[in-house]
Formats: sequence, structure tokens, C-alpha cells
Amino acid sequence: MTAARFTDVLSRDELAALTRASDWRGAWTVAVNWALIAGAFGLVAAWPNPLTIVLAILVLAGRQLGLGIIVHDCAHHALFRSRRLNERVGQWLAGVPMNTSLAKYRSYHLKHHQYAGTPRDPDIGFVKSYPVERVSLRRKFVRDLTGRTGIRDLRQSLARFSWREQGPWVGFHLALFGVLAAAGAAWTYALWWVAYLFVYPAIVRLRQIGEHGVAADRGELDPRRNTSTTLARWWERLFVAPNHVHYHLEHHMAATVPPYRLAAMHRLLKARGFYDGHDCVRRGYGDVLRRAVRA
Repeated sequence: MTAARFTDVLSRDELAALTRASDWRGAWTVAVNWALIAGAFGLVAAWPNPLTIVLAILVLAGRQLGLGIIVHDCAHHALFRSRRLNERVGQWLAGVPMNTSLAKYRSYHLKHHQYAGTPRDPDIGFVKSYPVERVSLRRKFVRDLTGRTGIRDLRQSLARFSWREQGPWVGFHLALFGVLAAAGAAWTYALWWVAYLFVYPAIVRLRQIGEHGVAADRGELDPRRNTSTTLARWWERLFVAPNHVHYHLEHHMAATVPPYRLAAMHRLLKARGFYDGHDCVRRGYGDVLRRAVRA
């Protein structure tokens, strides 16, 4: 019989260490994401060819999700020690480029944590149908990769356009285009949109499936039953699971644990037998996709 709560198997000192945020580690997380974005543009500007273009698009889409995850972590005040840094960085260095309001996201997302494992979970609609028939899963990803999902979502966001809320997002794109044009690589600006409209939606879907779509029982309150963690390989972390987002079970158990400490939390809980008897850990995103298909 495993412990009912993760706090039953961790000491007070271990809990204190796990929940301790670090401003420099938060800054490093943000810097790495933006360095990869800059590197993707720099790569194709210096060596434009089909291979570098495809690689840059994949990196950009992964880091667009990375910016979204920074918004998520700052919404929990978990990335930095300073509340002010969480608010400012989450909004201006991550939320604005992704056309996301930190405050509105927080209001919505905290309900997901409050109601996970119940029909009142606002995110349940994204995953309630899994596992699905293979043809259905293929159809979903085809919609993503052909731009239908991305264009639909963009239209919905622009339908609610206001200069007060989305003016900074327009400013970001003007600045991005201006920097790339000044560097003599204006054409590379299009890659942001290719990534955002044609690849990013598929990565988001894969993340959602891995987090709750292949959970043992989404109708139970125990996070080990309604949420999954995916042990991602290095290339999966680069392209589809940025900023430790794949440790989603640990995040649901303790949302105040900074993302850069979730791996340590996972190792401790595994060593103490907390996951024994529970099918809650996936072995990469190939495993996730296999489980997403109805047998």
C-alpha cells in the first residue's frame, strides 16, 4: 500500500528544499528559451537551406510552448522567488509574445488545479475522449499540421482584439520583424508564423494528451490517477517538452514547486515507492501516443 499523500514520504527539510525558488534559475530558464529562439533565426539567416529551415521551425514551435510554460509557472509564482519578477517576466517576456494575459490565464488555470479529477475541470474537454480510434487521432494531428487548428485559434483571438490588451503583442511582432530586417533576414520572420500556425498546435495537443489524456482515471481525485508524468528524452525536451513541463504529475501534487526542481521531486518520490502500484509514468511521447489509441 503506497502513501496517500506525497507529504507522507518526504521530510520537512526535503519539502522546504523542493519549494525553494531561485531568481537566477528562473532567469536562466527565460534566457535559454530566448537564446534558442534567437539561435533558430540566426541559423537560417546564416545557412538558409531546407534542413535548417525545418529545424528552426521545430525549435521555434517548441520555444513558443516554452514561453507559454513560463506564463504558467509565473502564474503559480513558482519560477522566481520575487512575486514582482513572476508578474513582470510572466507577462512581458512570455505572455505578450504569445498573446496571453497572465492575469486571465491564472484565473482560468487555477480552476483546473482546483477541480482536477472532477467534471468541473475546465480543461477536461481537451482530453475527455481519450483513448480514441487511430483514425481519429490521425485526423486531429492532420488538422493541427495543416494549419486548421492554428488559424481557427488565431481568428478567435483576433475576434476579441483590443488595442489595450493586444497592442503590446502587435508591438512585439513589429519589433521582431524590425530586428530581423535590420539583420538582413526579414524573410525569416515568416518562420515564427509557420511554427505558430502549423506546428505549435500539434505540440500543445501532444502535451495535453501526455498530461491527462492517458491518465489511469480522470474521474478520481488522486493525482496519480488523473494525471501523468512523461519521462522525456533530450530531444523531446528540446522540441515538445520545454521547461520541465513533462513532470506534470509532480506539478499537480505541489504547484508551488519550481519547475527546475520537479525532476528532483520525481526521483525522491520514486525512490520512496510513492508511485508503486500506480500506472502514472510514461516512457517518452511515443508511449503517450500508443496509449492515446484505443486498443
